[in-house]
Amino acid sequence: MLAKAKSTRVDNAYERLKAEILNGELPPGFQAPEPDIATRLGMSRTPVREALIRLEAEGLVDLIPRRGAKVLAISLKDICEIFEILAELEGLAVRKAAGREVPCALMHELEEILSEADRALLEGNIEHWAELDDRFHRLIAQTCGNARLEAEVTSLLNQVHRANRVLLRLNRAPASRAEDHRKIFEAIRAGRDDIGSEVARSHRLAGLETMKRLLQSSGLSQV
Repeated sequence: MLAKAKSTRVDNAYERLKAEILNGELPPGFQAPEPDIATRLGMSRTPVREALIRLEAEGLVDLIPRRGAKVLAISLKDICEIFEILAELEGLAVRKAAGREVPCALMHELEEILSEADRALLEGNIEHWAELDDRFHRLIAQTCGNARLEAEVTSLLNQVHRANRVLLRLNRAPASRAEDHRKIFEAIRAGRDDIGSEVARSHRLAGLETMKRLLQSSGLSQV
C-alpha cells in the first residue's frame, strides 16, 4: 500500500509539472530549487524529485546539482531533429495501424476530432484547432498497437508541444496541410499502409519547413 501511495504521489507531481511546462505556465528558462517546486505543488520533496527525473528523461527539464530544475527551451536544431524522427516514427505508426484491426472506439474518436477540427478552422479558432491537432497525433500513435512506439512518439510530441503552440500563433494557420489528417484516417480505415505512411511522413516534414521559416523570419533562436 505504501509503494502504491508513493507511486500515486509521483505520478501526480509528474502530471502537474508536465502540464504546467506544456501550457507555458512554467516557461523556458524557469528555474527553481526542488524545495520551492515541492512547496509550489504542496507536496514533499521525494515524489517531486522522482517526477523531475522523469521529466529530465523526456527532455523537458535539466536537473542542476544544488540549483534545482530548469525548464528547457527548444532550439531550431532541436525542432529539426525531433520532427525528422517523428516523420519516420509516425509513418511507422500509421503503417502498423493500417495493418491491424484498430478498436472501433479509437476510430470513432479520431473521426470526431477531425470533424471538430474542421469546424474550428471554419470558425478561425486556431487555438482550438491546435489542441485537436495535438490530440489527433497522440491518438494516431495509440492506434499502432505498439506500446513502445506510442511512448516514443508521445515523448517527442511533449518536447515540441510548446514550440508548436508558439509558432502556430505566429502563423495563424496549420503548419502543414490540415486535410492530411483526413487522408491518414481514411488510409488506416482502408488498410492502405503504403499511402497512410507516406502522407504521415510528408505531413510532418512539411510542418518542419513551416517551423523553420517562422523561426527564421521572427528572429527567434529558441522557444
